[in-house]
Parts: sequence; C-alpha cells; structure tokens
Amino acid sequence: MGKLCTLLILGAIISLLGIANIKGNISTIHWYNRTKVSEADAPKYGRAVGAGTLIIGIALILSAVLSLFVTSDRLDIVAIVGCVVGLIVIVCAQLKYNHGLF
Repeated sequence: MGKLCTLLILGAIISLLGIANIKGNISTIHWYNRTKVSEADAPKYGRAVGAGTLIIGIALILSAVLSLFVTSDRLDIVAIVGCVVGLIVIVCAQLKYNHGLF
C-alpha cells in the first residue's frame, strides 16, 4: 500500500508541474536548463518539457492504478517505459530550444 500511495502522490505532483509548464510557466524548470531559451521559444519549450513531464506523471499514476486491479510484478514496466519516454521528450526539447543539455 505504501508503494501505491507514493506512486500516486509523486505522479500527481509531477503531472501538475507538467501542466504548469504546458501553460507557459517555465519557472519550475531549473534556471540552467533554460538559460539559452529565447523569449519567443519559451512557450514552445514549456509545452515540450511539460509534455514530457506530464507523460512521466501519468505513467506513475497509471502504474499505481493498475496495481489495484492486477497482481503482477511486471507493472513496474509501465512506470519505467513512461519515464523513459518522458525523459526522451524532455531531452529532445532541451536540445532543440536550449541548444544543449545545460
């Protein structure tokens, strides 16, 4: 039950951060990750990073919810795949709009 609550809370927090980024609030992203992002690209950067963050949050929530209905040790794969896909989206946005990872 502890793992379930942790995944739900963490997924919800990460999803809310992703939604904030999608709506244009990039202040939640580390300053050094947005140093080279132009003002014109800031909304696009926020949407892209926010989408990746939201993917991660939803994957954690989905993994927790599925664990209520399915008893399998393989459910962690949902969270892992979601995190990998979300990180790929974030890294691609970082490279495109910040012209590097840092």
